Order: sequence, then structure tokens, then C-alpha cells
Amino acid sequence: MHKTFLALGIIMTSNSVPIDLPALELAQLELPAYAKWGRLAVKETQLKYPHANIIDYLHEGNETKEHSVIEKFKLWLKDGNHEFGVFVRIEYSIETEKVMNIQFTETVK
Repeated sequence: MHKTFLALGIIMTSNSVPIDLPALELAQLELPAYAKWGRLAVKETQLKYPHANIIDYLHEGNETKEHSVIEKFKLWLKDGNHEFGVFVRIEYSIETEKVMNIQFTETVK
């Protein structure tokens, strides 16, 4: 039985010679579950702080409630000589994935 796989736009069968790709490239093919929310956190932070550059990004995990999930991020921003952190909390509905609330909290650490 032949199985067909599509990877990096190249079709391979299970009987073909495997392509030797670095593990990092393979890991980049799979986006983490929070990637959608991370993009939103970055976008909303850029809107809230239009003169600052986002220089670092950290997903701090999530918290599941009865009907929603809160994705937690910490972004590090630089505005001129001023650097600061912003905690971004995105709460969305489990059922619809509709954003219910986005909260920003600044920190110096």
C-alpha cells in the first residue's frame, strides 16, 4: 500500500527516498494552536501603541473557563529610549472563537 504525503510543496510516496530537512524547518511547518491569537495580540498592541516597536513576544499559556479561554501573552516594546512590557489577555468563546475581551496591562519588568 502506498501512502502519499504533501510536504513543502513536494509530493513524496512512502517508497521514495526521504528528504533530509533540518528539524527546525519541519517544526516551522506546524503552527502552534495559539498562533491565531498571537497574531491578534501583536496587531492590537500595534494599534494601541503605534509609535512603539514590538521587540519580543512570549506566549504565557492559557486559562480555560466554563465557556471561554483566555490566551496570555507578554510583549516587550520599545518607544525611543523607553522599554516596557505589555501583558495582553485575549478572551474568546470556546464555541464560536469570537473575541469577548482584550485586556492590556503595562509593566516595567
